[in-house]
Amino acid sequence: MFGLDTTLTILLFVCLLLACGFEFINGFHDTANAVATVIYTNSLKPTVAVVYSGLLNFTGVMLGGITVAMGIVNLLPAEVLVDPNPYHGVAIILALLTSAIIWNFGTWFFGIPSSSSHTLIGSILGIGLSFYFLPGDFGINAVNWDKAKETGLALLISPLLGFSASVIVMFIFKRIIKNETIYKEPIPGKKPPIWIRMLLWITCGMVSFFHGQNDGQKGVGLIMLILIAVLPGYFALDNTVNLQSINGNLKEVSHLIQKVDSNTLSAKEKHAYFDLILQTKNFENQIGNAFKASELAPSKRFDLRRDVIKVTKDAEKLISGGNINLSNKEVKLVKRQIKEMKKLVDYAPSWVIILISICLAFGTMFGWQRIVKTIGEKIGKQHMSYAQGASAEIVASLGIGLASWKGVPVSTTHMLSSGVAGSMVAKKGLKNLQKGTIKTIALTWFLTLPVTILLSGGLFLFFRAIL
Repeated sequence: MFGLDTTLTILLFVCLLLACGFEFINGFHDTANAVATVIYTNSLKPTVAVVYSGLLNFTGVMLGGITVAMGIVNLLPAEVLVDPNPYHGVAIILALLTSAIIWNFGTWFFGIPSSSSHTLIGSILGIGLSFYFLPGDFGINAVNWDKAKETGLALLISPLLGFSASVIVMFIFKRIIKNETIYKEPIPGKKPPIWIRMLLWITCGMVSFFHGQNDGQKGVGLIMLILIAVLPGYFALDNTVNLQSINGNLKEVSHLIQKVDSNTLSAKEKHAYFDLILQTKNFENQIGNAFKASELAPSKRFDLRRDVIKVTKDAEKLISGGNINLSNKEVKLVKRQIKEMKKLVDYAPSWVIILISICLAFGTMFGWQRIVKTIGEKIGKQHMSYAQGASAEIVASLGIGLASWKGVPVSTTHMLSSGVAGSMVAKKGLKNLQKGTIKTIALTWFLTLPVTILLSGGLFLFFRAIL
């Protein structure tokens, strides 16, 4: 298969199976958050709710693009992403997916709402930090700290926003809607008023759709990491993109950067400056007169990927350093050219998106009961009311939708569970929360990063030693 030896072929299938398994678990682990409100308010029967949510998760992945996917991938620095040894890439993938699956499955088994995004990011950071123990000069630089800070900030803020925004939405409900029925516990077997049912259907659908857009993309990014690591000659570049056009983008960036006085740059910035110029020339020499990646030998395609990734990273490093004497107009032009260049390497074939969509959709339809019970019964001391369910879903759907639009990975679990907690507090204050459940969720949130960092880092060093 694609000229791979038997060992690599087996490892390829194992990695793909693990990626699909991660997304399947993500389906019943995270999507339970979306269906909890409609189930516990008698708005939809459980079977109908999970099928409805599964279909919208599928749609979300299909229409979501790959911005979030590449955000996850780019937590690792360029040097890690362009390692030509396929076994090194396989070691990364095996460690990443094994640790993420272990933590996700464990928290699901105990019915604890936990973030798959949080888990995945911790696993990636663990791998990056483990490079410190390998020969070479990676050290602490084996983590893209700028991207890690951006992602970590999103994960830190999301539960706080979910909680506070849900309190505000409940306050608005009370001011506008005087029908006391929606603030009371649902009567078993009795459906709520049609208008609140429709609101809950819509918000459940929105959370499911945006969950597919955000979390589904993470699965797409994982599959692409696998394919690029094992089959770089076939998946390193998007064959639909014009190489000559990308060459023009590279040359424009190089031309603008060369206007900078290199004497004003720090040592690291100087290295990025000269590396950018070198990689631009290398790209031009490699493509010759070719217009598509398919016109080049497979062995050259990974080199071109490396050139583009290094040029974009070097240019971003120089811009963020603040020592380049370019005008605002020129900086904007550089950023625009970078965005165009990334089209060659930031992509996913349609079959990858469809595969992840199916895994996430089917995962949604299985194993959802444990998390649903925690969300619906164990966060607050009272049964969830219609208004509480609606406020939590509104906040979660808008928060996840905004994060997907910005290309930032965010936690569906954090947004929804904190939204439910906020809606409970809005009714009777902090005394309306079950302290035991809140402590367990908070402890899990706190432990996710250190546990997954240690687990994935240890597994990576183990796989790297034996492969």
